[in-house]
Amino acid sequence: MSTAVVRARQRKAPGSRRGRERSRAPRALSIAAMLGALLVLLPIAFTAWRAATFGIGETIDLLLRPLVGELFANTVMITVAATLASAVIGTSAAWFVERTTLPGRRLWAALMVAPLAMPPFIASYAWVSLSLNLQDFGGALLVVTSTYFPLVYLPVAAALRGMDPALEETARSLGCGRRAIVMRVILPQLRPALFGGMLLVALGVMSEFGAFALLRFRTFTTEIFAEYRTSFDGGGASMFACVLIVAGLACIAFEHRVRGHARYARIDRGTRRTAARYVLGHWRWPVVAGFALLSVVTLGVPLATIAYWLTQHGAAAITPTEVSAASLLAAAETSITLGLEAAVVTTALALPLAFLLVRYPGRFAMWLERVVLLAQGVPGLVIALALVSLAVRVATPLYQTTTLLIAAYAALFLPLALVSVRASLLQVQPKLEEAARSLGLRTLPILGRVLLPLARSGLGAAATMVFISVVTELNATLLLSPLDTQTLATQVWSDTATLAFAAAAPYAALLVGISLGASALLFTFLGRSVVARADL
Repeated sequence: MSTAVVRARQRKAPGSRRGRERSRAPRALSIAAMLGALLVLLPIAFTAWRAATFGIGETIDLLLRPLVGELFANTVMITVAATLASAVIGTSAAWFVERTTLPGRRLWAALMVAPLAMPPFIASYAWVSLSLNLQDFGGALLVVTSTYFPLVYLPVAAALRGMDPALEETARSLGCGRRAIVMRVILPQLRPALFGGMLLVALGVMSEFGAFALLRFRTFTTEIFAEYRTSFDGGGASMFACVLIVAGLACIAFEHRVRGHARYARIDRGTRRTAARYVLGHWRWPVVAGFALLSVVTLGVPLATIAYWLTQHGAAAITPTEVSAASLLAAAETSITLGLEAAVVTTALALPLAFLLVRYPGRFAMWLERVVLLAQGVPGLVIALALVSLAVRVATPLYQTTTLLIAAYAALFLPLALVSVRASLLQVQPKLEEAARSLGLRTLPILGRVLLPLARSGLGAAATMVFISVVTELNATLLLSPLDTQTLATQVWSDTATLAFAAAAPYAALLVGISLGASALLFTFLGRSVVARADL
């Protein structure tokens, strides 16, 4: 067989990489993949258009106010401080857990991840109810660092587990000491994970609203909410929102630049070995004490505070509110229902785009992915505010409806679902689809009988992550929830804002319980995904 014939068959073969790259995606798949990207792009584009309608003089008067300088300074200071603090704590914790002879490593690993189930506004509720003196920069830094540092711990710990120990062994054989190995071998290899985690922390802190509102710490997000309340559908809020969007994009660009383009993958395909652990020696118990203190600050104090206020039955609240079982169950039912609906819708939107990226890679799919990931750098309050304005101006019947709220959740958390769904589809061999087609199955039966069953762990992880995010979400829920609709998150926020700490305690306890349960389910899905990948 001639070389030209072989190459022609390789180009036409749907299972080959070259064939997949050059084949055109079905039109229905492309349209379905565009839905999620358009949902993310619409509120961002509307925010930019609304800010552009501001006159130059009005823009200068708005941005040159002394208040804007204070907001900018507060936002930059808290973002930089929390990001650096989270990087130090997360990296140090990951190092001791993964690379030393720390006693009880499994317990400390679980406790380092558990704060992800503690929403920042719940942590701020706990600390503020202990002392109102924490309503300053120090209190804000304490709260956001204690809740966001796991975003650095998780990727750094994973990078340390996957690092090739041969690099350290080679450096040691060349005469490098322990400190030189850490600084010249290990830390450079951690650059992608470390800077990626720091980016997530920076974006999260920059867009945080509930915790800062309860802590009376003014940032751009709190001012956007205040502008919205004082001048409904005003351009001032859109202008501040554009400032946050630009800042988020600047963080993403900075992270991409400092991360560099170096290659970190292993070249060989040998058996992966476990790196040798460093002996702590007499530092063992001081490190254990440090982990215990960190666990008390991040989990112990919030949980103990909630437990304390549960025993007060509303009598200790400054503005007590009678909490009935019916209202508590109604708020829990609303939160769970919204979480389940948003999880289904968001995962369904992520599936066609993930399939397009995996089976039909190209510029079109790449740009759709970038548009969706853009939501990661846009505060939720900005997207919610844009959807409110759009509903008032264009789609009045959608205003104050659950449909609009679910759309906001999908736009906000589509990046989370997309990453997990794409990873699960990458594990499915294309030859299985080819075999199904050779047996006469069409696209939909292949999707239902081949792809979805094989990718169910990744789909379950995606849906669970969206569920956790929705249940603990506050910004969009405050702006978009229908009238007389209360979730656990909004009830905690409203009670705490009026210093009704005891009244908020049952809602906070139930919210944390649901979040912890969903987090355990998420780890189960992730564990199954790892097993499936190992089997492949």
